[in-house]
This record gives sequence, structure tokens and C-alpha cells, in this order.
Amino acid sequence: MSENARHWIAGRWLDSLGGEIAESTNPSTGESLGLFADAQLADGEAAIAAARECFEMSGWAHQPRLRSQVLLQFADKLEAAKADIATALSQENGKLIGEATHEVAAAVSEARYYAGLARNIFGRVTEVDQGQYSMLAREPMGVAGIIVPWNAPITLLVRSLAPAIAAGCTSVTKAAPQTALVNAKVFQLLAYVDGIPPVAINLVAETGSDVSKLLVESPEVDVISYTGSTHVGKLIMAAGATTLKRMNLELGGSAPCIVFGDADLDATVAGITRAAMAHTGQVCVAASRVLAEKSIAADLESRLAERLSGRELGIADRSESQLGPLIDEPSRDRIAGLVAASRDVGEVVLEGAAPGGNLASGSFISPSLVHVEDSDSEFLQQEIFGPLLTVDTFADEDDAVEKANNTRFGLAASVWSSDQQRGLRLANRIKSGTVWLNAHMKLHAEIETGGYRESGLGRLHGVEGLDEFLQTKHISWQI
Repeated sequence: MSENARHWIAGRWLDSLGGEIAESTNPSTGESLGLFADAQLADGEAAIAAARECFEMSGWAHQPRLRSQVLLQFADKLEAAKADIATALSQENGKLIGEATHEVAAAVSEARYYAGLARNIFGRVTEVDQGQYSMLAREPMGVAGIIVPWNAPITLLVRSLAPAIAAGCTSVTKAAPQTALVNAKVFQLLAYVDGIPPVAINLVAETGSDVSKLLVESPEVDVISYTGSTHVGKLIMAAGATTLKRMNLELGGSAPCIVFGDADLDATVAGITRAAMAHTGQVCVAASRVLAEKSIAADLESRLAERLSGRELGIADRSESQLGPLIDEPSRDRIAGLVAASRDVGEVVLEGAAPGGNLASGSFISPSLVHVEDSDSEFLQQEIFGPLLTVDTFADEDDAVEKANNTRFGLAASVWSSDQQRGLRLANRIKSGTVWLNAHMKLHAEIETGGYRESGLGRLHGVEGLDEFLQTKHISWQI
């Protein structure tokens, strides 16, 4: 893939007003993939102005059937282009081609789900006293600012943009610079769908943060949907306080996987490894901290080390590859630094390293497994976001819950046991937005996800994902 990407602003593909451009590279090879327009403040202002004018002056907010049809047509176009989009995604962000194909399919499902909800936005009317009526109407928030990360740029774009469209909002999307090219490809499919006002959706990409800050601070933007780190989420929440705009924030995670002695260890090891190494661990809900009952801890640890060591690194868009690169060299070096630092906090069972040979030019590092007994260790109080898995032990259910909850995060967790009642007991006690039983990282368009504590605000997917872009108006009258 070698191409250029421009902004989509006010129904036109445009260069940055100042002419700035930036380069996107393939993390598997270090080679250039193409150039993209690098947004500056003026580009963000133009995009917001276009979205605001469309929301105020067009009938978009009042045409649910049209919005539903737009989303269905978009889903069809995206499905038809699945192979091309998946390859572009795999090359630009280093996701294995199978995972990239699954991501595009998930985005198609998301668009179709919200196409249905677009025609099911109902308020209610009640007679509160004799002749006194109240109507509660559901209305779109207005202009949505959508800040998309690089780690799942197709699914996470559609996960916010589809409900925004279904609700009747107009939008400005800010793409991550690491995946600016593939996000532009997706927008090319949506921009030319029949019936969509060309100014209802706008797209920019930037290497800096000026446009992101503008989206958060501008009184012309009514709701922010952001997926990313907890640190940046806190900055967004503080900056958005000046306008009291709606915030929908999915932030960091450090997912515990609690494994009991009665678990099916073959299935457990396979499931945890798959969830820990998905996109090389660069997933906010990825398996991160394994908590093993003491009776099976040594066996589980040995099995995990064997399976992790068998993961073969390879170029992401080649079907035989089992583990792709990290997004860039700084991310690889950060993980290498964590592996080195882990020697001071526990036992390094499996030590990852950057490969040589034909993979040396990519940002690869093999998996690591570290045994850490101190659950209060600062090492465990961070989001790893890479191919490094930790193992700790627990004595009983109370100990397991205490260690699982000993974190500032609360995005996802899993419990592995053949005793379903035990699994449900623990699920009720774990402070997390999602708890899987004998599985990890199963996500669906219909089912809400989101965080407890410092893992975020609001929900994405499902009916509540649509609610994030709607507000309620009370209209009262006497007859």
C-alpha cells in the first residue's frame, strides 16, 4: 500500500490549510506506506464549523429512516471491501491479517446494529394530572467529537460514529496518525453513501494534539467520544469541564484472569494466551494479570510459558504469522524496559526480546511471562499494553477477589472454573465493567462495554452506546 490521505471536511477531500503532511509507516517492516494531511488548528475549526452548520440547518437530525439506510449502505460497502480494508489495517498498525479481517467484520456488524436502532428512538407521553400532559422526547446531542485510537481504528471508529449517526448527530472524527491511511479508506466508503449530507461527517488526522484539544474545549462540540489512555482521558475530562459537554471515555485497563484448580487448564491456557497476545497485547481489555489458585499455579505457569514461547513472530499481513509487531519502536523499547525492570519485582519465567534477521527492521518483541507475588507492586499498577503477562497466586475466593480489585482500573476481567456458581459469585464481587466466565475478550455490538473507576465513563456498544449521543427534552402542556 502506497498512497496519500487527505482530510474530509465540508464534503471535500482537502489538504491541510498550511500544507503540512506526515508519513505513515509499516510497523512490520519500517517501510513507508504513504503520506497524509497533517491537521492544524484551522483544519479543526473548519471541520467543526461544517458539522455545526449541518446539524443546525439540515434535516439530518429529523430523518431516522434516512440515517438507518445510510448505515446499512455503509455496512454493505465495508463488507464488500473487507479484504482490502483488512490488508490496509494489517500493514498500517501491525495487526495479524486474521485479526484485522475480524475487526472489519465486527465494524460491519456494529453499523448494521445501529441502523436498526436508528428507527427505534422513542420518547414517551404521560398524563401527570387531569389534562396535564408531559412528553419526553429523545433528541441528538448535536456535534460529536470522536477521537479514535490506532489499536483498533476500524471497529472503534464505527463503534462511536455509527451510534452518533443513528442518533442524528453530525461529527468530526480525529484519526490517530499511526492509522490515518486506513481511516481515510473507511471514510471514502461512507462519504459517498447515497443520502448522507456531505458535511454531516468530517475527518482529520494529526500528529500533534491541537485539533483534539479544540474538539474538547470548543463550545460548538456537544459530546466527546474518546478511547485511549487513562492519563489522556483525565486531561480531556478536565479540559471539557469549561463547557460541561457530555463525555464518553473508554480508558485503560489491567484485566485479571482468575484461574481456579477445577478449571479446564488446556482450554484456560489457550483462552488466556489468545486474549493476552491479541494484537500483541495492545488491547485495553487484553488478559494482563493471571491469578492462579496455589494448587495449580506451577502447572498453569509452565503451560503458559510453553504456549507463549511457541508464538512465532512474523510480518502481520502474512497468514502464517502468529504474533505481529508493536505499533512502533518506542512501544517495543518500552516493553523491553518493563521486561528488564521486572527482574527486580519477580521471577522472569519467559523473557521476551527483539528478533534479528529479516524482522529486525520492524518493531517486534517476543512474549514475556513474569511471576510477581506482590500484588501491591507498582509494576502491576499500570497498563502493560504489550506482550507481557504476569502470574500471581491466591489462596481462596476472598483472596482472589481482593487481588483482582487491587487496581485503579476496572475495565475487564475473567474467571476460569468448572463451578458456574463460583464464577457468578466472583463476577458479582469484581469491580469491572465486564466479567467473562471461562472466556476472555468476547465483544458484541449488542452488548454494552465500559469501565469502572479509572477505566472510563459511559458505555459503548448496545442501546446505552446510542444513549451517549442522545439527550432528553421535556415538553409540557395543559388541555
